[in-house]
Amino acid sequence: MTDGTRVVTRGDVSVAVTDRGGDGPPLLLLHGLAGSSRELLPTADALRESFRVLLMDQRGHGGSTRRPTDLSREAFVGDVVAVLEQCLPGERCTLVGQSMGAHTAFLTAAARPDLVERLVMLEGHVAGSADPDEAARLGRFFASWPTPFVDRAAARAHLGHDAVVGAWVDDLEVTADGLRPCFDADVMERTIAAVHVPRWAEWAAVEVPTLAVFAADGMFSAGDKDELIRRRPATDRVDLVGGSHDAHLDVFDLWVEVLRAWLVDAVPREPAEARNRRR
Repeated sequence: MTDGTRVVTRGDVSVAVTDRGGDGPPLLLLHGLAGSSRELLPTADALRESFRVLLMDQRGHGGSTRRPTDLSREAFVGDVVAVLEQCLPGERCTLVGQSMGAHTAFLTAAARPDLVERLVMLEGHVAGSADPDEAARLGRFFASWPTPFVDRAAARAHLGHDAVVGAWVDDLEVTADGLRPCFDADVMERTIAAVHVPRWAEWAAVEVPTLAVFAADGMFSAGDKDELIRRRPATDRVDLVGGSHDAHLDVFDLWVEVLRAWLVDAVPREPAEARNRRR
């Protein structure tokens, strides 16, 4: 399968996978909450000279099963494992994820190091949230969209001009009565509620080389970022000089520069902890 799409079936869930092709070892891109693989296509194409790049729509998103019964973190990890085993049998893969996708990626690396070569987390964290209403607020926000939208201009007028809005608008589905999102608000709420549970034990268990990338105007505080590294000192960290939580969209060139520098230019890698011991 090259530059094509396929469906990986796991139980009652179908996962849409895009193979963008390319030369080199395999790499899988994982989008964030309420997104789809479409928003990571530019990142995929920027890496094709060095990697064979795959993308997947996580359950509840994009072209994958829209209303799965199981929205646990374990279910999301199981989908990634199924994609790796069916699409890349016998190979170890680099995982690159943004936000919720970064959370899925690190949990996969912790659970199945035999399948994962390296890990990159853009604006991802493992601490969860202490705010019991945060997931519900997100659910209410998505449910508040006055869908169906008449056209994409109407959607943009309502949703605003943040970088992520372009991704949401591009993902709108054409229906008989107008444009609707390719996800359901209650599914997004249940999905992010599971992400909000702290996962420090799994973070400490990650064995593969790991890069954490944070945006200048992202969603995590300085303390949040420092704590992530303190809990796993072997983690490499890069703070972008710009960008929001959706840095892969609003500072794309910066994001790709950092990604390529860590994945391609600095190969072979060694854990940051080992380098620090020699200093």
